[in-house]
Amino acid sequence: MLSIQDAYDGRDSREMPSSLAQNFRIGHSGATMKHQPIRHAPASEFEPRHVAILAYPGVALLDAVGPLEVFAAANLVLAERSPRCAEPYQVEIWSEHVGAIDGSCGVSLNATRSIATAAPFELDTLIVAGSPGINNPASRPCVDWLRQSTGGIRRVGGICTGVFLLAEAGLLDGCRAVTHWAFCDELARRYPTIKVDPDPIFLRDGRFYTTAGMTAGMDLALALVQDDLGRDVALATARLLVLFLKRPGGQSQFSAHLAAQLDGDGPIAELQRWILDHLDTDLTVEALAERVHMSQRNFVRNFEREAGAPPGVFVEGARLDAARRALEDSEDQLETIAKRCGFTSAEILRRLFQRRLGVSPTSYRKRFRSVR
Repeated sequence: MLSIQDAYDGRDSREMPSSLAQNFRIGHSGATMKHQPIRHAPASEFEPRHVAILAYPGVALLDAVGPLEVFAAANLVLAERSPRCAEPYQVEIWSEHVGAIDGSCGVSLNATRSIATAAPFELDTLIVAGSPGINNPASRPCVDWLRQSTGGIRRVGGICTGVFLLAEAGLLDGCRAVTHWAFCDELARRYPTIKVDPDPIFLRDGRFYTTAGMTAGMDLALALVQDDLGRDVALATARLLVLFLKRPGGQSQFSAHLAAQLDGDGPIAELQRWILDHLDTDLTVEALAERVHMSQRNFVRNFEREAGAPPGVFVEGARLDAARRALEDSEDQLETIAKRCGFTSAEILRRLFQRRLGVSPTSYRKRFRSVR
């Protein structure tokens, strides 16, 4: 079996452990916790950090199990290095009731602690799992508990749509936050006091952490491990799980493409559809305003009101989206793609990819190309 040190050194030719979860003891010792991150401290100085995953019927299992596996792997890494050292993480599933919780995929979790009797002051970290939708009535008791009982917890995180539970409890008012790209607009609409940033994989604002999609919970857990135990332990944990310690780029690279068919009638909606079919033409404000027979000032005002973005931002997004599809679906050279999508050079396209997506066109193509 592959040792933790082998994983840390990158020697991954032997068989990986069949189930990290089997080696992970979920317990609760009541030990005194340190409420500040410990960086690069000797293993003997680590005291158990109590972590709770808050779940409810219909929960997305990966939101809960993903971070669990990261904390379990961190325990294994430290146990390999210092066998007599206490496990750095002791994790439980918390829910409204003790016992089985039906997950969204038909598999159950086992809650070992009820929020009705749990003592949140014992926790170092609370992670709220999400569910496939954002209107799960089964999460309501958890929202009420979050509102009343989490003031003393050092770190509180929401995974994917679990962010909506934190928002509904009023915990994120005035904070920056992210959620799954498909729900960022809805989060901003429902909770206007939250400053929604749709691109990061995860965000921290004070003691609150929010993440993008399901797997982003593992990115967040790795970041917490790095804060607690240092980069070396976090890197070994990431290698054991075959994950990036820090994933390149943001979640914009995974989001849905700009809709090819835009709803609505009228000159602005017609112009948007026309733009998508004529990306290699002159799409300056002057040219577009002339096309719809408006003054430039009137055109910009009307376009932003109906499209939700200035003309230049819409055009840039449309061209970027077309370039992404071309990189995914063709083997054309970058210069050819740039010209076809309306960019004056491949270098301008490269800069836009780095600025908007955080990756180069070459890296994006390697990750998402469908042509082999």
